[in-house]
Amino acid sequence: MRRVYEGSIDGRGRRIAIAASRFNRLVTDSLVAGAVEELRRHGVAEDDINLTWVPGAFELPLVAERLAASGRYAAVVAIGAVVRGATPHFDHVAGQAAAGLAAATRSTGVPIAFGVLTCDTMEQALDRAGGKAGNKGGEAAVTALEMAGLLEAIDKEEG
Repeated sequence: MRRVYEGSIDGRGRRIAIAASRFNRLVTDSLVAGAVEELRRHGVAEDDINLTWVPGAFELPLVAERLAASGRYAAVVAIGAVVRGATPHFDHVAGQAAAGLAAATRSTGVPIAFGVLTCDTMEQALDRAGGKAGNKGGEAAVTALEMAGLLEAIDKEEG
C-alpha cells in the first residue's frame, strides 16, 4: 500500500457555511447549535462560520450548491428535519433533498454534509437534535471538516 489518505478535522483556517431549513425550527435550531458548537470546538473561528436560512428541506440543495460553488467555503453543512406525516409529502421532500445535496456536492467538488433528519416522529427528530441520540447537526459538521481535510490531502498528492 503506497498511501493512505485521511481527512483532518482541524478546522483552523477553514470557512464553513451552514444552510439550514426553517421548517421544523424547533428541531433545526438545535441542529444548528450543535453544528456551530462542533465547528468551534474543532478550531473554526466564529467569523469563518456563515449561516443561511432556507424555507424548507426541499430548498436546501439549491442554496447549498450556490454556497459551495462560491469558492468561499471549504465545506457546507446542510441542516433540516423532515418528519413523516399522513401523506406522501415526506417521501418527496426527503428524497429530493438527499438527491439534490448529493448532486450539488458532486457538481461543485465541495463537501456538503448531510445533516437532514428524516424521521417518523417528532420525538425521533428531537432525540437526534441534542436528545438521547446525540446531535446529528454536530456530527454533520465534523463530517464536513473531515471531508474538506480529506479532499485537501488528496489534492496535495504529488504523484
